[in-house]
Amino acid sequence: MSSPVLVRPAVRGATALRGGGAWRPTPYQFFGFLFWLVMSLAYWRVPLCCDAGQHAAVVERLEDDLLHPRHPMADLPGAGSPYYSPFALAQGVAARLTGLGGWEVLRLTGPLNLLVLLTGIGRFVRVLTPRPWAPVLALGAMTLLWGVERAWWSGYLNLMSMTGNLAYPSAFAIGLAFWAWALTGTRARRAGARGRRAGTGGPRPLSGYAALGALYGLILLVHPITAVAAALGGVALVAGWQRRWGPAAAGRWALAGAVALLTAACWPYFDVFALAGDGSVDAMHRRLYLDLGGQFGLALLGLPVLWLRARRTSWRDPLVLMFVLDCLVVAYGWVSGHYTYGRILGLTLVPLQFASAVELAAPRPWPVWRRLLGGATAAGACAAFLTVHAGAVVPAGFERPPDWPSYAWAARYVGPGEVVITDGYHAVHAIAGYGPNLAAPAWPDASLDEGERLRRVADVRAYLDPGSTRAERAAVVRRYHARWLLLTPRQRVPEEAVVVAWSRRTGEVLARVGG
Repeated sequence: MSSPVLVRPAVRGATALRGGGAWRPTPYQFFGFLFWLVMSLAYWRVPLCCDAGQHAAVVERLEDDLLHPRHPMADLPGAGSPYYSPFALAQGVAARLTGLGGWEVLRLTGPLNLLVLLTGIGRFVRVLTPRPWAPVLALGAMTLLWGVERAWWSGYLNLMSMTGNLAYPSAFAIGLAFWAWALTGTRARRAGARGRRAGTGGPRPLSGYAALGALYGLILLVHPITAVAAALGGVALVAGWQRRWGPAAAGRWALAGAVALLTAACWPYFDVFALAGDGSVDAMHRRLYLDLGGQFGLALLGLPVLWLRARRTSWRDPLVLMFVLDCLVVAYGWVSGHYTYGRILGLTLVPLQFASAVELAAPRPWPVWRRLLGGATAAGACAAFLTVHAGAVVPAGFERPPDWPSYAWAARYVGPGEVVITDGYHAVHAIAGYGPNLAAPAWPDASLDEGERLRRVADVRAYLDPGSTRAERAAVVRRYHARWLLLTPRQRVPEEAVVVAWSRRTGEVLARVGG
């Protein structure tokens, strides 16, 4: 009698790698990789601008001294500066190991931050829904469904602003926030499911909650204002999916919160909790609240979807709760005058955008209302792309990202740490990124008293006043140990200064002073 023949069944799906089948990428893996490639090339194509000089300066100072970096932009101690976060420290270590300068490290950081962001989005959306096209639609909604006017700010990760903001700490922190939400939602949903089956949350390893708390603490250190939105999202996920509570469940989440606070408190470079009462940057953030409709109006297409989610389940739907909590914090920022809280506006749109993506990823056939939603969303995305975002990825024919000049021509003459007197808008924001210091830093910083910074700004203004005397200018040079002037074309060169170089592009003049 012959032996039976064992036939191995065909293996499909996620186990194909082990079963002999060909691996196929998911829709999000395919389109996410294309997005990463296109945006990385677009980011490398556009000159770094705006806050990039500040972050490049931070890398330069850490490359010079990892343990005791100087003030990012002035010849002063840097103790207490919130710019010296774990993210910046990693950049400084990379600069020391590779010998690259601050600007080069920022160029390499952008694609890495984008990778963290894309993987975080994919992981979070998979927690919200198993629909395979939902992460693809969420990525499209997050980058396009903003408004028909440009919204460019650190922490605003629309398609256009990504060309300039990808290397910022805010981009890295937002990517970590998506990962934190994914892990939080997974734990809350599993605990809720066990609670419904067994009446309790069931035993859960505490190490996972401690690690999750450390992740939230890291976000707090990297970008404190993003941590506000990240914490609100975590609260929304726990409140929405943790259906049954008891001492064990409360203790696990309390452990996560305690570890988050402990992680932040142990960071030696600055006290993150002292920033809560610092209002020195509130005034500059007031314009975040202007023209909200023009910058964010298209995201409101997701508002009916949130209302529908609330009706289907309850007001405890995590995306509904997340949107409500974010709106309350944004409103508090306006009413209280602490406009810095408006920085979370970019993440306030996420529940609207992701709710639309989840809904439009539903299998067909669609009811009439969903077809109307799909048409309106597609029209809104096209309108946003053509009016605002196309210039980010299309070489010509559309409004381009900011095109700031380089100051490498001046940095060839100015030594690292030497002090420059300037009030040119581009120069003040960029020159410190090459290693020099400014007599008057461009931005407030907790390591420098704001009154002292404003006095420095006044001294620079007085020095550059056409009516200033040679003695008055000499006093300012001595006070700040200045060696260089960087003058705009409209500013006259003082008689005691020696012109060293000038920019063909901007007409700015570099002159030596102070011996």
